[in-house]
Amino acid sequence: MALSVFNFQVTNNQVYRNYITALKVNSNKIIDLEQIPFMPIEFFKTQILISDPINENQESKIKDKSIVFTSSGSIQSKHYVSDIAIYEKSYRKGFELFYGNIENYCVLALLPSYLDREGSSLIYMAEDLINKSKHSVSGFYLNNYDELILTLKELELQKQKTILLGVTYALLDLIEKQKFQLKHTIIMETGGMKGKRTELVREELHALLCEGFGVHEIHSEYGMTELLSQAYSKGNGVFNCPPWMKVLIRDTNDPFSFLPHNKTGGINVIDLANINSCSFIATQDLGKSFSDRSFEVLGRFDNSDIRGCNLLVG
Repeated sequence: MALSVFNFQVTNNQVYRNYITALKVNSNKIIDLEQIPFMPIEFFKTQILISDPINENQESKIKDKSIVFTSSGSIQSKHYVSDIAIYEKSYRKGFELFYGNIENYCVLALLPSYLDREGSSLIYMAEDLINKSKHSVSGFYLNNYDELILTLKELELQKQKTILLGVTYALLDLIEKQKFQLKHTIIMETGGMKGKRTELVREELHALLCEGFGVHEIHSEYGMTELLSQAYSKGNGVFNCPPWMKVLIRDTNDPFSFLPHNKTGGINVIDLANINSCSFIATQDLGKSFSDRSFEVLGRFDNSDIRGCNLLVG
């Protein structure tokens, strides 16, 4: 499937095709995943990445009809999503694979830094999951920590399965106001201090959150503006992908070669949900893969922007 998507995109994505040509790669000779050139994620900051069988006159029309997701940071990435139904199907199915029916949960979102700006793909997903949960108190909690504390306590008394999805610094702010002993709530951090606090290594951060919320594990979501799929971790910082997403680890000294399992390098992501942009992304994250298809995020390249979801310094 990935090879089929590659052939489609190299034919119909002008920017990606130009990149392949500049590398002097013959796309007709690519027969294996590891032969596919992964496009640097920085291209989303400077280029309009659309994969559609179009001519130049039609591109502006498709651009106008697209939903545009943007990243945080001084120079924003822009992801033109020409078919939002694919994104919705991807995150809904992905959530279901890892957590089951969304209607069984109450969804509480503590994402102030994302709500403060427009164009967040995470907010789009969270809002939809909140609506799909159909629980009366599901919703966004901006800075109203007192209300959130009362809500969490009431849901615990009701033994209601709950997911608290929060940006890292806001979760830390919450447990400074109130300590919990949660037995029916999943704490899911989406990463990033957003300049509000000093970055922490994952082990230290998760230890603080476990103690503050009274839970044994901290879940995490790995996603970003440039992707339409998410990987999830149910603890220990080890992520698993849905079947249409795959992580490969590239050599930091040779970006066109790949490392074996358990070796640290740059994270390359295949996201087949990105059918209408680019499915082969070389991120600025560092990590390692494991033989069971899981992976770990260890930090970021030194010269990359501190932004996005789950950017913990290793």
